Amino acid sequence: MSELNLRDWIGRSETVTDVATATPYAALSATLDWPAQRPTVGTVLPPLWHWLYFLPIAQQSEIGPDGHPKRGGFLPPVPLPRRMWAGSDFEFCSPIHIGDALARTSTIVDVTEKSGRTGRLVFVKVRHEVRREREAAVALSEHHNIVYRDLPSSSDVAPPPLAAPSSAAWSRNVVADDVLLFRYSALTFNGHRIHYDRQYVTQTEGYPGLIVHGPLIATLLLDLLRRQLPSATVTRFEFKAVRPTFDIHPFSVHGQPSSDGKTVRLWGQDHEGWLTMDALATIA
Repeated sequence: MSELNLRDWIGRSETVTDVATATPYAALSATLDWPAQRPTVGTVLPPLWHWLYFLPIAQQSEIGPDGHPKRGGFLPPVPLPRRMWAGSDFEFCSPIHIGDALARTSTIVDVTEKSGRTGRLVFVKVRHEVRREREAAVALSEHHNIVYRDLPSSSDVAPPPLAAPSSAAWSRNVVADDVLLFRYSALTFNGHRIHYDRQYVTQTEGYPGLIVHGPLIATLLLDLLRRQLPSATVTRFEFKAVRPTFDIHPFSVHGQPSSDGKTVRLWGQDHEGWLTMDALATIA
């Protein structure tokens, strides 16, 4: 399918409704090693926990070979086998609470094709706006960047790794075992096999191990901030996936507040000290 066909998807929009219920909140709390207590109505969702809702529910017969829904539908049918979450940026305008009835409107704002070190790349940018039902004001907005690429070949040249910052005010080590990845996949109804099917991810997609979800790492970064600055309110957040993180080694998340206390740089790094995710949170 040509780029012109793919760009025909620009402007497409869909709206999904949901209710911020207590059980997913309690389950993610347990997964991140917080007390697994069901919250009361009115409890504020921590930033990024809206990913527990508006789940992509496709019939089993509509699942593709990688575990994602088959190409087409809302997202353009990009004819490339690898799909990765490249990054996102958020604006948190007002709190979302347990018990809120919500609506998320998603719009495809751009589709771009490029050539990279590993061949053809297609980038899709989606804008999400979350509102409480029957309210015009946006509670949360997100620009979600997705990248599609081909399977690796023997001639591919890997990009050079970037060293993570050498010092941090906060650090936490994470063991991304099969159970953690399975639980997060289940909580977000994410069937992508790269996160739980070791045979598929190593033999079909050519990775050395299970891939830790980008959104899970982003959530762990803001969870680190929450543990260190429990009274802070995150107003903006942006992250970029720099390098895949695999389950075959522990990894770590880190934070360094700015001197004026208005922002916090957050990052993930692998066991060798290479930068895997770079992020910035604006706080109040």
